[in-house]
Amino acid sequence: MAGAGAAAGSGGQRRVGLVLEQPLVGRASDPFQYGAYRGLERAKRNLHVQAKAFAPSPTGVGDQFVAPFYQLAREHYDLVIGIGALELNAVSKAAFKFPQERLAILDVGRQDIPGGPRNVEGTVFHTEQGAYLAGYLAARMADDGPPPHVVSSVGGQSWVPGVKLYIAGFEAGARRADPKIKVLRTYSGTFLSQRPCANAARAQIDRGSKVVFDVAGRCGLGALNTAKKEGVYGIGVDIDQSYLGRYILTSVVKNLNVAVYHLAKRLVHGRLRTGGNLNFDLSNHGVYLGRYSPVVSLSLRRRLKRLARQIERGKIHVPETLSPSH
Repeated sequence: MAGAGAAAGSGGQRRVGLVLEQPLVGRASDPFQYGAYRGLERAKRNLHVQAKAFAPSPTGVGDQFVAPFYQLAREHYDLVIGIGALELNAVSKAAFKFPQERLAILDVGRQDIPGGPRNVEGTVFHTEQGAYLAGYLAARMADDGPPPHVVSSVGGQSWVPGVKLYIAGFEAGARRADPKIKVLRTYSGTFLSQRPCANAARAQIDRGSKVVFDVAGRCGLGALNTAKKEGVYGIGVDIDQSYLGRYILTSVVKNLNVAVYHLAKRLVHGRLRTGGNLNFDLSNHGVYLGRYSPVVSLSLRRRLKRLARQIERGKIHVPETLSPSH
């Protein structure tokens, strides 16, 4: 582990690699990855790093991510960044096989990486804070209509810590707005195919949901499209998804681009350390709400702004764990 935590050298152009979960088409097809890719492009443009985004070959399930990490490490990239919990095992394997190389992983704390390698830096996003505001908004909008007053979330894989954070915050915020609100929670079991999320959202709407919160990446687009077809509201995730239409009340934005850029900036300035976590929340704009739909009143927007300030000042503690499903 001799290289772990060492500052970047002074000579030559720095090289940053980003390992994608799958080939990236654009923001509409995969909002989670798109945010990270934007950060890499920004680092290339503003910090003049040599940047490479690497998508794995679609062979196998978990081990498909190992090859891109190994290749970038063998090429001695100054920093190799992974995206999300699906790449946890691959990051761990690469870190132990190449202990002199520096790695980072987005949306995962280093303590969750198998073996806890010291040459990896984690990034923790307190998305429960933004989701709390979104849940409050969802419940208020649902209560404005006729009963039943129901809101819901469609998550990807239930074991992913980031998914749990989103839903925990959303449900807590909804119950802050209305302690009697009914909250539905469904997991699709995937982040990829849109059909499972579309089916989950349809079942929730059949049970009265007036607002569907998407927490499932590419799959979640199926949930949002179903919400639109069924005439209910949606809440976006990861990036600002207001471009989908005015039925999107807002989006809980996880600023992965800020994390990628921040890591690259530390590398370029010789301040990159590994073995810990970088934290992002409402206070440093790592997490925030995207554009509001025109249907959201100014008074409700002001109320959400006040709640955000209370969260930032520690006057509201947003839970990071899920309460029993209602």
